[in-house]
Amino acid sequence: MKKLEVRIGEPLAASLARFGKAMTGVKAGRAVKPYFGIGFRTMVQFGEMFTPKRWELVEALKKSGPLSIYALAKRLDRHYRNVHKDVTALMEWTVIEKNHEGRVFVPWDEIDVRWPLQAAA
Repeated sequence: MKKLEVRIGEPLAASLARFGKAMTGVKAGRAVKPYFGIGFRTMVQFGEMFTPKRWELVEALKKSGPLSIYALAKRLDRHYRNVHKDVTALMEWTVIEKNHEGRVFVPWDEIDVRWPLQAAA
């Protein structure tokens, strides 16, 4: 199962520790489980990127399989230009990809969004 992990507010030290652990495993010749993740500093940043329309696009694309942007726009009953803009943004964040035929698709079986809340000091 391919999973994209989206982390909000993860300290840089935690990301570096995960990277260091993977590098140690590689240097030792061990098989390292691939990690696919993206991060946002704040929930506001996350919300600006993952709008409700973009989540709707991801869900529709996962259900339908690979589509042209034009076909996706028709399926969503949205203007091509707006869907193209959303597809471009989601591709920049590795949420969707384009296949060799130029159709877009969701390569993930799961998108895990984590937002650990900080307790007051």
